[in-house]
Parts: sequence; C-alpha cells; structure tokens
Amino acid sequence: MSALRWGRGAAGLGWALLPVGRPGLLAEEGALVGVWGCRRSSSARPCEQDRRRDWGHAELLEVLEARVRQLQADHVSEVTAKRVDVAQLPGAGGSQPPKKVQAGDEGTALELSGRWARKLDKEKIEMQERKQQLERKLQQRAERQARKQQLRVEPQLLSGQLADRLQRWEHSTPRSPWKEQLARLLQEAPRRLSCKEEHDPADRVSRMRHEGQQQRLLAFLECCVLVDQLPLAHHVLVMRHSRSRQRRMLTLPMYNTVLLGWARKGSYKELVYVFFMMRDAGLSPDLLSYAAALQCMGRLNQDASTIQRCLKQMAQDGLQVQELFTSLPLCREDKAALLRAVRRAEPTFRPPLPSPPSPQVNTSPLLRDVYDKNNPASYPRQHLPLNTLKSLFQQQLSVEMATTVTVDSVEKAPLLTREVVQARNTLQKLRTSWETELCLALRQTKASEAHAAREGRPSIFPYLCLLSEGELAQLLLQTLQVLPLQGESLLSLAQQLGLRIFSRHVVQKKQLSDEVRALQRRYFKYLRLLASDTQMVVSHLPRQYWETLGAPEAPHEQPWPLAVVVQLGKQLAEVLVQTVKMPGHLAQRQGTHNLIPVLYHVYSFRSFRQIGIVKPHPAFIQLLETAAERTMTFEAAEVPMLCPPLPWTSPHSGAFLLSPTKLMRSVEGTMQHQRLLESCPPTNLHGALDTLTQLGNCAWRVNGRVLDLVLTLFNSKGCPRLGVPAPASEAPRPPENRLPSKASPERKVELRRQLARCLKVAREMHSLRTDALYRLSLAQHLRHRVFWLPHNMDFRGRTYPCPPHFNHLGSDLARALLEFAQGRPLGPHGLDWLKIHLVNLTGLKKRESLQARLAFADEMMEKILDSADQPMKGQKWWMEADEPWQALACCMEIAKAVRAPNPTAYVSHFPVHQDGSCNGLQHYAALGRDSVGAASVNLVPSDLPQDVYSSVAAQVEVFRRQDAEQGVQVAQVLEGFISRKVVKQTVMTVVYGVTRYGGRLQIEKRLREISNFPQEFVWQASHYLVRQVFNSLQEMFSSTRAIQHWLAESARLIAHTGLAVEWVTPLGIPIIQPYHRDSKVLVSGGIQSLTFSSTVDTSQKPNILKQKNGFPPNFIHSLDSSHMMLTALHCYRKGLTFVSVHDCFWTHAADVSIMNQVCREQFVCLHSQPILYDLSRFLVERFCSGPRSTNVRVSRLLDMLLSVPKTGTFNLEEVKHSTYFFS
Repeated sequence: MSALRWGRGAAGLGWALLPVGRPGLLAEEGALVGVWGCRRSSSARPCEQDRRRDWGHAELLEVLEARVRQLQADHVSEVTAKRVDVAQLPGAGGSQPPKKVQAGDEGTALELSGRWARKLDKEKIEMQERKQQLERKLQQRAERQARKQQLRVEPQLLSGQLADRLQRWEHSTPRSPWKEQLARLLQEAPRRLSCKEEHDPADRVSRMRHEGQQQRLLAFLECCVLVDQLPLAHHVLVMRHSRSRQRRMLTLPMYNTVLLGWARKGSYKELVYVFFMMRDAGLSPDLLSYAAALQCMGRLNQDASTIQRCLKQMAQDGLQVQELFTSLPLCREDKAALLRAVRRAEPTFRPPLPSPPSPQVNTSPLLRDVYDKNNPASYPRQHLPLNTLKSLFQQQLSVEMATTVTVDSVEKAPLLTREVVQARNTLQKLRTSWETELCLALRQTKASEAHAAREGRPSIFPYLCLLSEGELAQLLLQTLQVLPLQGESLLSLAQQLGLRIFSRHVVQKKQLSDEVRALQRRYFKYLRLLASDTQMVVSHLPRQYWETLGAPEAPHEQPWPLAVVVQLGKQLAEVLVQTVKMPGHLAQRQGTHNLIPVLYHVYSFRSFRQIGIVKPHPAFIQLLETAAERTMTFEAAEVPMLCPPLPWTSPHSGAFLLSPTKLMRSVEGTMQHQRLLESCPPTNLHGALDTLTQLGNCAWRVNGRVLDLVLTLFNSKGCPRLGVPAPASEAPRPPENRLPSKASPERKVELRRQLARCLKVAREMHSLRTDALYRLSLAQHLRHRVFWLPHNMDFRGRTYPCPPHFNHLGSDLARALLEFAQGRPLGPHGLDWLKIHLVNLTGLKKRESLQARLAFADEMMEKILDSADQPMKGQKWWMEADEPWQALACCMEIAKAVRAPNPTAYVSHFPVHQDGSCNGLQHYAALGRDSVGAASVNLVPSDLPQDVYSSVAAQVEVFRRQDAEQGVQVAQVLEGFISRKVVKQTVMTVVYGVTRYGGRLQIEKRLREISNFPQEFVWQASHYLVRQVFNSLQEMFSSTRAIQHWLAESARLIAHTGLAVEWVTPLGIPIIQPYHRDSKVLVSGGIQSLTFSSTVDTSQKPNILKQKNGFPPNFIHSLDSSHMMLTALHCYRKGLTFVSVHDCFWTHAADVSIMNQVCREQFVCLHSQPILYDLSRFLVERFCSGPRSTNVRVSRLLDMLLSVPKTGTFNLEEVKHSTYFFS
C-alpha cells in the first residue's frame, strides 16, 4: 500500500511518492507543504472555503487516477491509493484531517514490490546523503571561519626536518622542556648575522624596492607590540613565514620585535616558536635575540644551567655579555630582567657603567679654533636666573604634553547678538554629538581593521589603537575646524592627520616611560650653564656640557613609512567625511531636519591634474563665520618654545622637549638624508649641531608698539601696500549680472575670465589673511613672554627655525615684530649702526658710502622722530621705505636712543643686519679667484659699494648699442628701457641655476610692468635681453661660468651612472640630492584610491635633468651655509648674540663691527681650503672606484672630474679689508 504526497507539478504543483510504513517516513509528514494550506489560510468566507476544498479534492483525485494508470503501464498490476495527506504550511493553524481514497484492496498494496517503490527508496537515500554532505561542508566552512578568527601560535615550518622535530616534541610524552629546545636552536643556528650580509651592488636597486614593504611590515609589528596586540603580531609573523614568497620579506628585526614582546611577557613557549621560525628562515640570532631569550629567563627565574648554556653559545658567536647593557636600546625594566638572568649564571657580574662622552672633536681645520680648549672663550648666557628658567621649562613641558596650544584670535570680536549666541550654541551641540558619533565610528573601524589583520590583509589596526577614540575624535574635530572654504586635497589632509597621530604617539610614549623625569633632572643641571646667576668653573659649548650630564638619550622612535602615514590619515579622513552631519535646515530655511553631510568629497582640476578634495558645506562655513569663535588651536611644535631648546646632539635628538623633530628637514618619506647622517662619523656633525644649538638659544620678545599698529590696520580694512592683508570683504566682486543668452562668444569668454580672476584674487587674499592672522595671533599670545626658536637645516645645510608661523625668516612685517629679549648697551658706535641700518632699510642710498648714509640719516632726523612719534598721523616718511615696518621699528629705536640721557649707555634690543652683496656670485668669484668678478661683488676694497646688477645692465646696454647701430630692430626698440630693475632678478638667480627659459620669463614680467614699452615687442625683447644678460655674465664672470659648467656636467655624468650626486661640505655635513624619477605609490580603497609620487629616495633612478641643474646652486648653498655656521660659532665664542637669515647676519648694534670682522675672516678661511679639488677627490672616490671603474660612462665621468677648472689670481686676503663685502 502506498501513500501519495503533494509536491509541485506542471501547473505549479508537484509530486513526491513515498512508501508508507517505512521507518523514518512518518516523522516527516508534518513537514509537508502544499498550496491547500495556503488557500485555507485565506480571508474567504467558511462556505466559500468548503467549496474550494471540495473542488481541490476532486481535482486531486483526477490527477491520482491518471498517475495510477501510468504505474499500471509500468507493469504494476494493482495500486491502491488509500490516503492522501494534505499538510498545511507551518504556522497556518494546524494540519487537516487526512482524507481516505479507496482504490483497491489494501492487502494487495502491502505486497507490492514494483520498480517505482524501489526508485523512490533510492532517491530518498540519495537525498539524505546529499543533506549529510551539505551539512559536512557547512561545518567545515564554519570551522575554517573560526580558525581564521583564531590567532595562530604554532608556526608552519617550511623545513621538513624542523617541522618533524617540532611535531615530535609537541606530541611526545613526557614533553622535553622548552629550554632544551631553545638551547638546541641556538646551537644549530647558522653562524652568520643576517643583518651584516653583504649585497652585490648589482641587486642594490631591487633590494631598495623591497625595503619599503619591509619597513611597513616592521612598523606594523612594532606597533602591535606597543599597543599590547602581541598575539596579533605573532599571528601575522606566522602567516608570513608559512608562505615562501612572503617569507622572503621577513628580516631579523621583525623576528626580534616579536621575540622581545614575548620576553617581556615571560612567554617562553611562544618565544621558542619564534626561534624555530628564525632557524627555519636561516637567520642567526644577534645580540638583541639573545637579550630577549635571557630577559625571558630572568622573568621566569630559570635555573642557572640554562642561562649558562645560552651565555656560552653567545660567546661562541663572538658576542660579549657587556654589550647587552651598552649596545642595545632597552628600557630600565628590560635591563633589570636581563641583569637578573645574567647574575643567576654569574653572581659576581656587574654591568659596565655608562661610558663618558667621546673626547673626539671635529678635526676640520676650519673648526680647530672653535674646539681649542687652550684658547679662552666667553660664551654668552641667558639673561634670566636659574629659577625663572626652571619655571619656563615646566610651562613648556606642560604645553608639549598637551600636544596642542589654544591661542586667542586677534580678529575683532563681534557683538554678542542673539544670532551669534545661537550659532555658538548650535556649534557646541553639534560638536558634542559629533564626538559621540565619531567614537562609535572609530570603534567600528577598529573592529573592521582587526578582522583584516587576522586574515593577513594590510591593516592599520594597531595604529588606530595608539590613541583612544576620544583623542582621535578630538583630533578630527580640530581638523574640521580649520578646513579652508575651498577645501583640502585628500592626500594632503591624510598626510597631516597621519603625522599628527605619530607626533602624539611619540609624546605619549615618553610620558608613559621614565623619560620625562629623567629629562627634567638632566635639563635642570644643563640650565646651570645658561642661567645668568650661576657660575661654571670651565666654559663649555651647550652640546658638550649636555653630553657630560648623563647617559645617551633613549632610542628615538623611527618614523613610519609614508604609505602607512597616508593610509592611516586617509582612513580617519573618511571616517570624518562619512560621520559628521548637520540638520538640513541649517543649509536652507525651508530645509527639513534630515541630516546632510558637513563634508563633501569632490574632484577638481589643479595644475592639469584631477585630485580628490574634501570640502566643507557652505552652510557650515557660514555657521563658523556667524559664531566668530575667537580661539585657534596649534600643534605644540608649531609654536615658539617657552624655554631654551634642547641642544642638538645627534641626527634625531634636539630642539623640542618631547615633540619629534628632524635635524635635516626633508619631504616626508625620504630616508636617504637620515641614513647619511647616521652613517657618517659623529664628529663630522659637531659644527652643524653646535650652530643649530647656538641659533636656537637666542631669546626673543615681541615689539609691542609695532604689533599694536599692525593690529589696528588688520582689524580695519588692512593695507596691502604695507603688507597687511585686507579682509574678504575687500575682495573684488564677480559680475553680478547673469550672462545674456544672446551674448557673443567673445563676451562670454571675457565674463568667465573676470569671474576666474575674481575667484583667484579672493583665494589669494584669504590665504594671505589667514597667514597674517596666525602670525599676529601668536605674537599677541607671546606679547609679554620671552621665547625661543629651535632650528634645524635642509639637505644643503641651510638653517631654518622650526615653528612655521612666527619667526624671523618671514616678510618685512614678520621681522619687524621681533627683537632680541636680551639687550646690549649701544656703546660708542651702536647709534651710528642703527642709523646706517635704517638707511639700508629705506633702499635710498644703496650706491653711497657708509659715511654718506650716516649723514643722510642725520639730515632725516626730524622725519625719523616724526615717524616714531606719529606713525599714522605724521609725515609717514617710513611708509616710503623698501622695508617699511622694519624701518618704522628702527625709527622708534633711534628715537629712544637719541632721547636717552646717555645714548652710549642705552640698552638696545634691536637687531641690526649685515647683508651679503649677491652672495652666490661672491662664492663663485672666490672659488675661481676671479679678479673681475670679485670686484663686481665687493670682494675687493673700494670707496663706494659696487652694484653687480647695475654693472650687468651697463654691459647689456653696450651690447644693445652695438646691435642697434647694425640695424637690429629689437635693439633699437629697447633703447632707454634697459635698467637695473629689468636685469636684477635674472642676474640674482643665474647663480642658483636659472635657465634661459626661466630668465626670459623674469625679464618679460619686468618689461610688462613698464607702461610705455611697446607690448607687441615683449616676447622678442625678452628673448634678446636674456641672451645678452648671459653673455654679459660670461664676460664679467668667466671663471664663474666655467665652474658652473663643470659642476653641471659632472652631475649629469654621475646621474647617467644611475646614482644621485653626493658630496660633503667643508664642515663635514654629508649631502645627497633628492631628485629621482617618479615612483607611484597606491593606497587603495575607501572613497578614493590615492596615488602619490615618490621622487625623493634612492630606490628610484635619479632624475638626470634635475640632478644636473640642481648641483651648481645646491653646492653654492652648501658653501654659504658653511660660511654662516663658521661665523655663528666664532661669534658665539666671542660672546655675541648672532642669528641669520641665510646670507643676512643679525646682531646687536654694539657688536656689528666684531661680527663684520669675524664674517670676513671666516670667508677667507673657508675659501683658503682647496674646495674644488677636495670635491673632485671625493667624487672620484665615491663614483669612480671599485668594479665600476671599467665602465665607459664612468671613464668619461673620471675625465670630467679630474679636469677641475683653473683659477685666477685674485688675492683672498683683500676680502678682510672690503667694507661692502657684507654691509
């Protein structure tokens, strides 16, 4: 007997025939699903439902009869369909009572054994097997997913022998101790240190390509260990090690990083796992590896025999126990655990005491007098007592620990109207809600990045853990606050965010360690050298004294790879864009309360490139403007210091107390400069380190009277003529009329150009206004304070103050706001130098003698005093000066001095400048001993200052006159138009590598400024003049052009060999030119994939054109920086206050004569060295020695390097007597 069960058929229904009475089938009847159950649950009336049910059963019987006939055709004699069960859908109100349909004798059906029943049994079994297979697959997939979520601990070794040993040991009973395994691994390790492997020069480029990826992975592992995600770091290391291709990227420092992590936790088992992987990779443990093993033993109190075996193996590898305590960058806790382990094996062991600073000094003949202890030195001190300096240190330390500084804006405060108050309240509420939402979004981002890291995909998870969600949210809200109206490129924004997180991380890491307390103790001792009320038995340079006060500084934090910085910043920027929203009614009065984005990600074309921009909603900008909040937030490293900076002692230690600062500033991601500095002998950097320390030790204060006048103009309508930017309300307005539909194409183009010009001017005005706002707000913030400007240098050795917004390297206005905090009495000649300096600032007597300038100042004394007393209401003589604000400040200082009872005793804080006369050409003339060129740039004594620009203009006029007589039209057109102003910029920049094309553009600009010059001849005239300017310079500076050509050709041939140009300055600073071909770096995913060019590191081939054009000016810059450093160090030794703006030297009025003497003497000393021959010798040794010397290109390079230009007969000693060399 059979039972027919409902399925699906051709009309939307079907069949499934299952034998009744078989085990397991009855249990499934309640799970049957049919259309009748669905119809029964409909909303029809009961009688209508009954009719539908009868109709359905009748139809069912017809189908069953047809099916019986089909079975009979298959040789089945008799089929009885006893019962049809129609089941309802689950949850449809229960099942219907079974209906019985009689179709024959029941006993006959029970004996049926036809083919159809067997087929149904087979299909049932197959379905059950399929179900079981599916369940197994699902279970396996779930297990795989679970395994992915689990962090791997046991390594998968590629060496079959090692893998077998690990497996046997894991499953052996009893298990041999971990210490036995470690001893065997150390004993069997390859006897080589991978970190000291030599690489063939041929694979140098490919090795450098891998270095970027290795840096990123090492930084990831170090960051994991730092944020207590050691299991994740171990998991990633195991995954990489288990894949042969990825294992090639692993280096010994990566294994050591994880080793140290497990050692600090006392996890011996995991530590041995890492040693297994090191052995599997063929790497030998180094000193740090042994330190990790011993440290772990010390924490676990291992027995002495195990430690002795480790120490014995270490000695066999040529490593000394003392080196564990002198050569490794370990923290105090690590050293304590290490010492505990060593003393268990050697109870009498004592760690060596910190070695005193090396007595070695720079042996350069140029610095012999600076470091000569036999010659007495009177180094200047700060003007503040010890307790005051200690208090200032505490204030600066608080600033840097907070990482940011809040400064009140100097913009005029608005009236607190109802609208302003409402806008501020709205902003406050929005920021509160934004902070909460950002924290939630950051938690979700962390979870997503953690999942990616566990799966082995690139991840920034550990970097996101460095700061709390609240700190990251605050950082993002600060970024939102300062976004400009026109937006910021996503790449720039990402880089800024990444660097700020790195800086905060470094500061926090120092706070959590003992570094801050140690720094305070050491700094307080250091202040005894600087304070005005302390006595020192022996006079020291600040760097030398700092080094005697304690052990070397803790190891510095390695900067993150640029790709990591950008990826981290990009992720945070995307969180900010996607999370921060505001109500729509803030954008439109009729808007809804639906939330709209505050930031938009759009694309724009800049310099013919499409870039992604993050742009704030105009309504948000309007809200900020309405609220007119009067505070600004700066990073701690963007603000001048409140105490003397730390002395520079190494390429990564100096300047700010906690904030990381580079000795040599460079484009982010560049490592070549840092490598050069770290690899060169430390004594080679002493001159640069001491100069930067001395420049940073100069104390400053704000000139309050000048600041008040500037603020008055700034808060009215500005004064662009005096360098005070106007507000946005003064920007030109675009045409308000709509473009007429019938306007001509020319009219449409003109209107679009007007609109573009207006927008460009408005953007420029906004940028200038913001820059001035930052500078003036910081000046007001520091108005009654003494402050210091730490310095660093660029790759050529030129020095710069670290705080970017407020320093003495800025414009005329920026310089006028500053004066020395420590004053000096004017003495017998100080007032005269103030007067001469004032005349120099006016630019009125450049061709006159010093005596004539002094006489002119005396003639103008009435106007000088009037300018000082009534700067805005008097005759305003100061406004006509070339440098008006500095001239006004000088007028005020002169007025105070002449009105003092005794002018010679008047204490002046005003800095007086001495400026080089076309300093680049001065160095070229001295290099070539060019008598004609030397006379043109004031290297030769003369009664009046020589003006090289006027001399070149006169020579060009001679050539023009000759051509005009021969009928050259452009020469005739130029008659009367050749002046000093037309040729000055080109002459000035030729020495710095300007090309004929660049020079033509400069001259074209000057010609267009001449109103009566026929504009149709501008292009032709500029071509003619640039050619004649270069010819004139060739005529006047023949040696200069020969040296320029030799430098440029040498650089071109060096670049053709595949290397960047390197050299060493006369003071020993190593220099490499950062010009390389573009290398694209991709950071994919998110709202935009970022592709940025890396052109500044040695992993790419050099850019031949930039290497060639850059070498001559960069070499001259390295010479002028050497001259400045020599002058600074010798002035410091004589007790002078000295600062510089490249080739412009500043000191007190009373000390100008001494500085001038030192400046000339050091220039002569510098150029008395065989600079060009030393350069040739270095380049030959660097680029033409070894296996490369047989190369054809190298042979041509060698010939060029050996053909050093011949020099003239100029006597350098004449410079010492030249009044106008610097004046």
